[in-house]
Amino acid sequence: MANHVLIITSDATDAKALKDVLGEAKDSSFDIEWVTRLYDGLERLRAGGIDAILVDLSLPDSQGIATFDKLFAIAPQTPIMTLSMTNNVMLASEAVQRGAQGYLSKDHFSNNLVPQSLRNIIQRKAVEESLFIEKNRAEITLNSISDAVIGTDMSGNVDYMNVAAEGMTGWPREEARGHPISEVMQIIHGETHDLAPNPIESVLQRDETMALTAGTTLIRRDGSEAAIEDSAAPIHDVNGRIVGAVIVFHDITTAQAMVAKMAHLAQHDSLTNLPNRVLLDDRIAQAIALAKRRSTHLALLFLDLDNFKHINDSLGHATGDKLLQSVAQRLCTCVRNSDTVSRLGGDEFVILVTQDKHAQDAALIANKILAALAVSHVIDEHDLYVTTSIGISTYPADGQDAETLIKNADIAMYHAKEKGRNNYQFFKEEMNVRAVERLAIETHLRRALERQEFVLHYQPIVNLESGMITGAEALLRWMHPEWGVVVPDRFVQIAEDCGLIVPIGCWVLREACVQAKRWKDAGLQLSSIAVNISALEFCFKDFVAGVHAILNETGLNPCCLQLEITESVLMRDVESSVTILQQLKNMGVRLAVDDFGTGYSSLSYLHQFSIDILKIAPSFVQDIGRGSDNGIIVSAVIAMGASLKQGVTAEGVETQEQLVFLKIQHCEEGQGYFFSRPMEAEQFAQLLATGLCDKQGNE
Repeated sequence: MANHVLIITSDATDAKALKDVLGEAKDSSFDIEWVTRLYDGLERLRAGGIDAILVDLSLPDSQGIATFDKLFAIAPQTPIMTLSMTNNVMLASEAVQRGAQGYLSKDHFSNNLVPQSLRNIIQRKAVEESLFIEKNRAEITLNSISDAVIGTDMSGNVDYMNVAAEGMTGWPREEARGHPISEVMQIIHGETHDLAPNPIESVLQRDETMALTAGTTLIRRDGSEAAIEDSAAPIHDVNGRIVGAVIVFHDITTAQAMVAKMAHLAQHDSLTNLPNRVLLDDRIAQAIALAKRRSTHLALLFLDLDNFKHINDSLGHATGDKLLQSVAQRLCTCVRNSDTVSRLGGDEFVILVTQDKHAQDAALIANKILAALAVSHVIDEHDLYVTTSIGISTYPADGQDAETLIKNADIAMYHAKEKGRNNYQFFKEEMNVRAVERLAIETHLRRALERQEFVLHYQPIVNLESGMITGAEALLRWMHPEWGVVVPDRFVQIAEDCGLIVPIGCWVLREACVQAKRWKDAGLQLSSIAVNISALEFCFKDFVAGVHAILNETGLNPCCLQLEITESVLMRDVESSVTILQQLKNMGVRLAVDDFGTGYSSLSYLHQFSIDILKIAPSFVQDIGRGSDNGIIVSAVIAMGASLKQGVTAEGVETQEQLVFLKIQHCEEGQGYFFSRPMEAEQFAQLLATGLCDKQGNE
């Protein structure tokens, strides 16, 4: 390919001589263009495509070094050679100093070396241009990457740094140049903080690639630290001799923090920051191994919060989450540093008690937990009460591995719930039988509602003065096709735990209202029908609306419906309870506190709740005529009801002696086996028609 040469001279003889010598060149070809003025030459250069310029500095429109300066300004990357008289070498030399590639003496234009010199100059300029592009590309690339790059000479002194290295070390490249690598890039061992040798030093000595030691930390110029990793390598010349070294490294501080965070999250609960099941299993395995060597014991406490679901459903998951965090904090205060409090999920926690010499050690911790959780939790201006049921398993008696110990503690926990909640139970082998039975009940329970296996029995509520039936309490029974009649004690708790109590409770309320309306329409006198409401039903977001809908659907007068709620349910969230009770009251529904005296309500709360009836718990009625108490609590409740202008119903009346005592104390109503056992609707209708036989003990 021909090289394009622009000749700028006003001397036609010189132009012809140059054309002739270049045209006769054998090993290369030249395309020659000739102009006589600088102005024309500049115009041609602006069009591009010129590989070399031969210029006479004495032109009609420009003289001397100014001629070169104007050309160089237009085409700094194009090789320029000046045409010089033998006696004007100084001007030619000045042009070289300003950027010219050389000069040709006018006395030697016909020399065969002229084409060769011109060709060499053109090729050299092309090589320089190529090297410039490569160098610029490398510089841009190195400054575009996030890795720091530092180069050194054979003495280990810095001779190159990219932008990332400046940022990482805190040293500007010009200031760092010539400083030892150990000064610019000071590194230490991450764990010991001892000074570490820079791998550049080893590379220069051994002439081989070296990696940074794991856990290396860079000390920046301002004293801050950054964890780094990567490697150093030697730099060789064309002969393979080492002439320096380069180290490439990057900051892994954020990555290390992320790895640590991910490792923590993999083993901890995100809500409470407690160990999760993965970490718990590992710690149990370690504790078992240690216990085997030392012939010691350990215990697992499986905790499930009582009625947590109704708080979550009524106040929202945000409040529920805050309550779980508060519970987690309290649990941690009840154990030693050597123990582990973990959250399995939901409202379930497991505590690993190590160095457990006796069963009493686990019992002591369980009692501490029950006491700690008895205190209310203030969450978003709500005073929330939550208790827990605890199951305890021990190693080696109840299991040889984490899975078995947790399973058996879980079984014991359900046994604690069946015992009334808010207590702890140690695992016993016979509990396994109960666990299997529980699973079977839950399985059949899920189909019982759609198969219409539930029925209601009714127990009369009697006016103790007149002996007349004033109301009835609807009591749920499960008529299982294989097991026969299943009493509530066997399945209600399971229904609450698996979330079936709400639809079952809704069925009970509707069925009771339908039956009460049916009796009313038949002309049978019944002042009210009482229905028990569970904690989950009471706190269900659509509970009040559901009651209103059922009353409208069945046509039962609201004043004929009596809803019974226990003290503990009302006290879990006093503000919410007041609101719900007031809404029910506004409908005209009668409200009763069931099992009164077994909870922890006060006179002030009872007044806030606008309660109509206090129902004395059967356990207190049974105390009448026994021991020194002899019905003191019953008398106190009756007096309290009178002072608050609330009716009082005594539950669990079974003997004539109890009836006489209640009448003397002016208790208004009674309920229990002494009057009648619960019965089906048809039998109860006959009882309403005929009335009770004289069981009033009138003397």
